[in-house]
Amino acid sequence: MTLRTYLRPTGLVMPAHTRPANAPGDVIALAGRGDLACAAVQVIARSGPTRDISYAMSAAGLRAWAADGALQGAFSALLDRHERPRPPLLTLTLDRPRIMGIVNVTPDSFSDGGLLGSTDAAIAHALRLAAEGADILDIGGESTRPGSQAITVDEELRRVIPVIEGLAGKTTALISIDTRKAEVMRHALAAGAHIINDVAALTYEPACMEVAAESGAPVVLMHAQGDPRTMQTAPHYDDCLLDVYDWLAARIDACIAAGIDRTRLVVDPGIGFGKTVDHNLELMAGLSVLHGLGVPVLLGASRKRFIGTLTGINIARERVAGSIAATLHGAAQGVQILRVHDVAETRQALTLWEAMQRG
Repeated sequence: MTLRTYLRPTGLVMPAHTRPANAPGDVIALAGRGDLACAAVQVIARSGPTRDISYAMSAAGLRAWAADGALQGAFSALLDRHERPRPPLLTLTLDRPRIMGIVNVTPDSFSDGGLLGSTDAAIAHALRLAAEGADILDIGGESTRPGSQAITVDEELRRVIPVIEGLAGKTTALISIDTRKAEVMRHALAAGAHIINDVAALTYEPACMEVAAESGAPVVLMHAQGDPRTMQTAPHYDDCLLDVYDWLAARIDACIAAGIDRTRLVVDPGIGFGKTVDHNLELMAGLSVLHGLGVPVLLGASRKRFIGTLTGINIARERVAGSIAATLHGAAQGVQILRVHDVAETRQALTLWEAMQRG
């Protein structure tokens, strides 16, 4: 079987401007970031479901190995994908964490379902999130919480299109449409949305890939195991972190084959979508491995159930502190887009984190 290789940067070190100038090869810059670099890396390889190789080495040692070792080609390409700066996402540079604010126009979302019951309320909420520091406003009309049922295209359009039309021209924040349906994608983009955010990674309907390719819009590809209605019924992985990585890599390849340029793609590991608490924690701990896919990474852990399980906080809206902890952990691993409910609190935490990180 083909040997598949992975790198998980570890050992976060000082920002670029404070590192010794005579040792540029001693660190790995995460996605070209000047403020995030790692001095060590976990080298992983597998030919089947389990890991054949897994050990730590220094960044300098890895560079020497990639240049001279038997696995030169694979690890040279991986290093390049890890370190290559990510191009802007439309008007957003990705040299710092960006905030995606959640606007659920649904009666049954797990955290805020029913709170934005009218178009005016949803528009006002979205504009408030933009004022609080959201770079992207994510508009969703269909709940994909565990156990949720699909709704019709007409109902989803009725919920989201007036909101998108109401926001167009009123904010400089980018607008994303959170949907898995091709017709909703098409109408939302025509109404003023800029980004497609798909929990099914363009697999729910064959037409989704066609719409995404023709649109020219950036696309967020999220991993999910199973349909929302049944995804939390005994989810299983051979190796959750690597299985999610491989699945996302395959979706990237499918998109490129369909005419979607890699520079338009973003990946999301899908925290809580067909995962147990242990699976979620494994993904959170290994987020930096996803930089090997060569595209920006989005993390959506805000108010998720695993936070409540770990802390005993059963009410989703009261998981703000846990959500910020997850957000800062993602930022420290180089995640470029952070999808959150609590924009003001997240912006405050990130402002302090960035100031302390950059010095």
